[in-house]
Amino acid sequence: MYYVYILTNKTNKVLYTGVTNNIIKRVYEHRMHVIDGFTKKYNVSKLVYVQEFSDVKDAIVAEKKIKGWLRQKKINLIESENPRWHNLYEEYCRDPSLCSG
Repeated sequence: MYYVYILTNKTNKVLYTGVTNNIIKRVYEHRMHVIDGFTKKYNVSKLVYVQEFSDVKDAIVAEKKIKGWLRQKKINLIESENPRWHNLYEEYCRDPSLCSG
């Protein structure tokens, strides 16, 4: 499986869109600030949107499309699936120890 995801910060002010084949590992890396860059700089680690794909090409197309949207359209997408902006990370963890941090 491949995943397009949107992360935000504690105040839901910053949005980051990415694609991965391992949602647990990738969000964990964002949460632990393993990789320098945008998400580390702006403390973006709250998973608020996930879309699954079986084909990597479809996932990349969807990611690029979402990245091109205006902020309000991204907010509308998030709220269509997650109106309260809950952190979805734990739902994707099978082993709770992977979710610590």
